[in-house]
Amino acid sequence: MLQNTGKLAGLTLFITGGSRGIGKAIALKAARDGANVIIAAKTAVPHPKLPGTIYTAAQEVEAAGGKALACVVDIRDEQQIGEAVQKAVDKFGGIDILVNNASAISLTGTLETPMKKVDLMLGINLRGTYLTSKLVIPHLLKSRSPHILNLSPPLNLNPVWFKNHTAYTMAKYGMSMCVLGMAEEFRGQIAVNALWPRTAIQTAAMDMLGGDGIGKQCRTADIMADAAYAILSRPKDYTGHFVVDEDILKEEGVQDFDQYAVQPGHPLLPDFFLDDAPETLVKKMEQHGATPAFKPPSSSAAPPSSSGPIESTFDVIRAVINEDVVKTTQGVYQFDLSGEHGGVWFLDLKSGSGSAGQGQPPVKADVVMTLDSNDFTKMFAGKLKPTLAFMSGKLRIKGDMTLAIKLEKLMSRMNKAKL
Repeated sequence: MLQNTGKLAGLTLFITGGSRGIGKAIALKAARDGANVIIAAKTAVPHPKLPGTIYTAAQEVEAAGGKALACVVDIRDEQQIGEAVQKAVDKFGGIDILVNNASAISLTGTLETPMKKVDLMLGINLRGTYLTSKLVIPHLLKSRSPHILNLSPPLNLNPVWFKNHTAYTMAKYGMSMCVLGMAEEFRGQIAVNALWPRTAIQTAAMDMLGGDGIGKQCRTADIMADAAYAILSRPKDYTGHFVVDEDILKEEGVQDFDQYAVQPGHPLLPDFFLDDAPETLVKKMEQHGATPAFKPPSSSAAPPSSSGPIESTFDVIRAVINEDVVKTTQGVYQFDLSGEHGGVWFLDLKSGSGSAGQGQPPVKADVVMTLDSNDFTKMFAGKLKPTLAFMSGKLRIKGDMTLAIKLEKLMSRMNKAKL
């Protein structure tokens, strides 16, 4: 781990989305120097699936040696941000560092992304970052060590990073464009930089997205906290950089990156937006026995077939579904399969004791999943996590995402049945 040097002692950090995950890890790293930390996030009451609130995060900051201020903030709300900024200035005398960490994600295609989600991502990622920066900058201009750090990627305009989730990419790149513009606008006055992970980072949200087993392909949030600390410890003339966590830590002399791995030695899941194209990442990961989460969707098509592995898969599905499964799921699924064993199949877990087979479902589907038939077989055999397939563009989902996640429970039953 990167050792604390005390350079952030007495400085005040305003961190959005700081109640858990990477934001909280950065807060705790700064707290070990004796920094003041404003935890600005929406989570004031415990979430049923995601641990931590602004108050528990504040307690951890103070236990680590810092001082904390918990503020309920929706960064789409100008008044809430303004009030939190004023509380921070009143309590600590100013603000030295802004960490724009809050973000929203929906890895869906143009036709599958409701405008409500588009507005959410643009409102939090782009507008929220811009607005929070705008309200904090007057105070940063008075600081002896002013920094803005956005948790956003390098501006990689390779179309592969747009085609499967244009709205999310636009929103996330909006944060990066804030770095590009503000670094020049305030050059010599405020350091403005971006930080992005080389690999997937284990957080509660990632656990929800990836399901069981995703953690071993991740690094802990400590690597992002250490990388952020390295950036924030530099002078204000270090600005306009799009930093990758691993790269800056190598500059700081860190050589052992296994210390950040959830499971040292296990192949890691590369993150989005970096230089390697998805096809290259697939080859690298397959060489090391990892799940190729960036494999692009199959473009091949074949005439529908009602025999083979798909029919065998549905035989096992029919064997494990029952009234209890229907009661806990309450969803109708449609699978539009392409490739070697293409065709349309359905799974009704909404009525009676459930049913499954080839063709359109008996009633309108709540979820439509589009993917290659080989990937469908791998998913139900437990060899490919649906969320990872979805994140990589191998699986497209239209409809209720909650039901899509519930489907993993059925897959687990099937694996026990030794598909």
